Amino acid sequence: MPKLMKNQKDAAYYLSLPYTFQIRHVEDQGKPYFWANIKELDGCHTSGETWEEAYSELQEVLKDHIEIKLEHGDPIPEPQEEFSGKILLRLPKSLHQQLAFKADQEGISLNQYLLYKLSR
Repeated sequence: MPKLMKNQKDAAYYLSLPYTFQIRHVEDQGKPYFWANIKELDGCHTSGETWEEAYSELQEVLKDHIEIKLEHGDPIPEPQEEFSGKILLRLPKSLHQQLAFKADQEGISLNQYLLYKLSR
């Protein structure tokens, strides 16, 4: 087990985080298999003949990946769960004008109108 520097997070901490497991069915030269990776961790991937095998193997690969990163003192990205609720959106001037006009007709702000339209 690698020695931890003061205030360094350990493997148990990282393994408790909600990393995104991605598993997809693929075919290579007619042979089907399942490719699995951790979205937030480049290079943390594996495959298996079944979904269950790929998932189980990915859990082991994640553990090994974290331990190796800690051993070498490499940074380990953590999942980002927070979203600001803000987006910057560029659109054609004519569409901006149309949306602003419709929002004005409804007597609401452009932001409120866009939220209403996106939530439908």
